[in-house]
Amino acid sequence: MDIFKIFDSIQQVDGDAAGRLAHTTRRMFMNRVSSKVAAAAVPTVFASIVNKAYAATPSVTDILNFALTLEYLEETFYFQANKIPGLIPGEYSLVFQQIEKHETQHVYFLQSALGAAAIKRPTFDFTYGGAFADIWHNFKTFIAVSAALEDTGVRAYKGQAGNLIGAPQILEYALQVHSVEARHASLVRRIIGHMNNDPMMKGWITQAKGFPEAVYWGATPESNVVHATIDATKLPEVMGKISQDAVTEAFDEPLTMEEVLKIAGPFIAKSM
Repeated sequence: MDIFKIFDSIQQVDGDAAGRLAHTTRRMFMNRVSSKVAAAAVPTVFASIVNKAYAATPSVTDILNFALTLEYLEETFYFQANKIPGLIPGEYSLVFQQIEKHETQHVYFLQSALGAAAIKRPTFDFTYGGAFADIWHNFKTFIAVSAALEDTGVRAYKGQAGNLIGAPQILEYALQVHSVEARHASLVRRIIGHMNNDPMMKGWITQAKGFPEAVYWGATPESNVVHATIDATKLPEVMGKISQDAVTEAFDEPLTMEEVLKIAGPFIAKSM
């Protein structure tokens, strides 16, 4: 979830080609800010945007700290996993090492942007109160939780988009985050499909199918087909040609902050 760097597209690969995961780049974001701005100055530039333009809008700070909580959660999750010998098969190790690097960058930039307003890192219980007791020695459990975290992240950022309309630069970065997080989610889902030889486990979500169930439901479930008051399955150009499954696959639906915190809450063992 990178609010500041726009990464080159992660190659869409299956499990056999995971080693070809694309390297990240600063180029696009640096071009947006200024070719003359040094990389070390990027956090200061963004902090200036937040402090000068939006300091009087507490909701923006709240949203950025909400994002930071999710970033802490994901960074800690991948950091711990990548340090455990034998947990992640060699053919997928580069994928999760790269995702960890992304999350570390995201945490750093959000902390820099928020400054003294940044919340501290909580401690986490990745067993989810014992529900995932084997998470650190069973790769299938680990990657199922990874998929849940990534899909929750995608829906979480989309859920806050409407609250950032009054802060257009922040909204732009948040939507870029949404895009990058969606690529993470897609790749993790494809790995699961490859491992389980399951053609229905694709890089996108069908209906509201997934694990755990709470991630794919909420006020607007992933099975939703109504957008801007229009039932997409009843459009003349769709009827009889595109299945309801395919319509649900075309959209990521939002989760509210409350819904996300309900899903993620059991991971948080203690706030600092």
